[in-house]
Amino acid sequence: MRNVGQKRSTVVALWATLVVVVALFGFPFVYLVLTSFKTPSDAIAIPPAVLPRTWSLENYTAALQAPGVVASFVNSLSTALISTALSIGLGVPAAYGITRFASRAGRVFMSATLVTRMVPPVAIGIPLVTMTSALGLRDTPTGLGLAHATISLPLSIWLLCSFFEAVPAELEEAARVDGCGRLRALWSVIMPVVSGGVAVTAIFAFLASWNEFLFALLLTATRGQTTPIVIANFQTQFGLQWGPMTALACLYSVPVVVLTLFLQRRIVAGLTLGAVKG
Repeated sequence: MRNVGQKRSTVVALWATLVVVVALFGFPFVYLVLTSFKTPSDAIAIPPAVLPRTWSLENYTAALQAPGVVASFVNSLSTALISTALSIGLGVPAAYGITRFASRAGRVFMSATLVTRMVPPVAIGIPLVTMTSALGLRDTPTGLGLAHATISLPLSIWLLCSFFEAVPAELEEAARVDGCGRLRALWSVIMPVVSGGVAVTAIFAFLASWNEFLFALLLTATRGQTTPIVIANFQTQFGLQWGPMTALACLYSVPVVVLTLFLQRRIVAGLTLGAVKG
């Protein structure tokens, strides 16, 4: 009975800790959503109230009617897709070569990718501005997508390496014996096995671009602005427009939340794939 009581106490303590952690991380987003339904006067009231006194869609109307909002959503989506495509298209062959050939050069390359993750993004901001301007890609989703790939590609290579290492080498060797070339074995045999891991990597790359602010601020002006920049521009000479800002932030969060919920099982499967080697 004592052991049962101890186990029950442990479970209760774990659940209580989980509830506290979820509340701490979830409250800012909940408060963001609630603020988006407040009237403009309630949104800036001091002291602030958690629940709206009057529920209103005025902030959403003002946010959607602001100039450049729809175009910024299109720019954000285009930029994220370009960055994700580059990260997966370059990360898959790089990770495959590193894990399958296991050479010293591959290990050095892996270390170099880790070093690039340690470099502050602001340190490469100015060089990227110069390069995109010279190539005529300044203030375009293409130029911004290339810049975002410099952030997501190193992480993509590291994630994909763990997934490829979980695939037994005998699987590829059997395909080679059956007459498959190395590229065909990669595409027809290995890729279906690591598809969950590739999906996880693609989601992380997409989110890294979708939420990025610094490069979007440096590399865009008007035509290529993404939604995070438009959200930051909701201000007047009297201060920030908290109502429209929170409303647009909520709308901008919807695609990410839906994507995560829709691919939840694949994300879990992909993460567990790289945890156990065959």
